[in-house]
Amino acid sequence: MLRSLHLFLLGFGVSPFHHCKPRSLASLPKIASLPKPALSAFPLGVFFPVSNSTSGGIFGAFRMSSAGSEPNPDADTGSAATVAPPVVHKPKVSFCQACGNPTKQIIPDGEEKVRAVCTVCGRIHYENPKMVVGCLVEHENKVLLCKRKIEPSYGLWTLPAGYLEVGESAAEGAARETLEEACAEVEILSPFAQLDIPRIGQSYIIFRARLKTPNFSPGPESLECQLFALDDIPFQSLAFSSIIVTLKMYIEDIKAGNLKFHYCTINKRPGASPSDLRGFDVDYYLHS
Repeated sequence: MLRSLHLFLLGFGVSPFHHCKPRSLASLPKIASLPKPALSAFPLGVFFPVSNSTSGGIFGAFRMSSAGSEPNPDADTGSAATVAPPVVHKPKVSFCQACGNPTKQIIPDGEEKVRAVCTVCGRIHYENPKMVVGCLVEHENKVLLCKRKIEPSYGLWTLPAGYLEVGESAAEGAARETLEEACAEVEILSPFAQLDIPRIGQSYIIFRARLKTPNFSPGPESLECQLFALDDIPFQSLAFSSIIVTLKMYIEDIKAGNLKFHYCTINKRPGASPSDLRGFDVDYYLHS
């Protein structure tokens, strides 16, 4: 995931990659109409259960095993007992960004949460979740994954994704991240999933996309890039819970022949690593 310097360089037609074609952000991305999905038969294994409720429903709490995913036998899918404890956010701003003086953690008048408040000028420093955007790139019934060259989750596979930058739309950011991490120019097809992870303060938006040309190669943050058939996706070597959940939902949609838009929250268990297959539950699952 490259930051504002790379955006600056790209804006002037200077590529920060030796092996990636320069591209202006002004051309990212072209939004296409939603095509009818190609249907194929895939050996899917066992997937987490989905409620049949027409109002959206809820994923049953689940845990992953080396054989795939399986329902958690200790979970009551109708109660909140399986959900991780509520996140109690502790402000991380130690010094005022306006005057540089120390802050203190207090509940300001008229509010209910602890905030970082400047001890001199009284400015309240609000901390908000970060938006992560990425692409689920489809090509000939396969999806494009990148093996990470950076921490966290070095050496594990992920969809091309990263933090949204100021001044770009979510779709533009997703296409930019795909260009940076996989040197792949894509056409955005449709939003596919939004996944909120309250414990770490992140919200993911993943778009379906397709390659404009069948060309891709590792960017500076990727060890390699590869197209995977759905039954060959390395679920035991995926980098993040958000990627695991997104790909499971996508495979279920392909199996059913009906691509939907999905929303859910991912409840990380305290102390779980980003790639811990047993370190999260899925709740509040809704779909179109």
